[in-house]
Amino acid sequence: VQLQASGGGLVQAGRSLRLSCVLSGTVRSINAVGWYRQASGKQRELLAAITSAHSTDYHNSVKGRFTISRDNMKNTVYLQMNSLKPEDTAVYYCAAAPRTHGLTKVESEYIYWGQGTLVTVSS
Repeated sequence: VQLQASGGGLVQAGRSLRLSCVLSGTVRSINAVGWYRQASGKQRELLAAITSAHSTDYHNSVKGRFTISRDNMKNTVYLQMNSLKPEDTAVYYCAAAPRTHGLTKVESEYIYWGQGTLVTVSS
């Protein structure tokens, strides 16, 4: 399975961005897809995850601002990010876990990773 993340860029605080993660390969072997981010000098954190059945979970820091969605026909997972803040500046990654797992928050269970896309939020 391969993942291709895109949609990052430079944006002013308060604005929105939508990230996309296109999955290819044996996509039917995948269940949960998550969006992670890693800011400079900080640990990578899971922001949101979604299963193939569209169950979702969010990190408290992004609840109400970020929305994860999935188009199984297009093999694409989106992260809509609204009301962006400078502290949202980070490299954002999408990752996928196999069907042996449910809606997991365990990073080691996400065995497929995209290349990352940089989001910079200016004040």
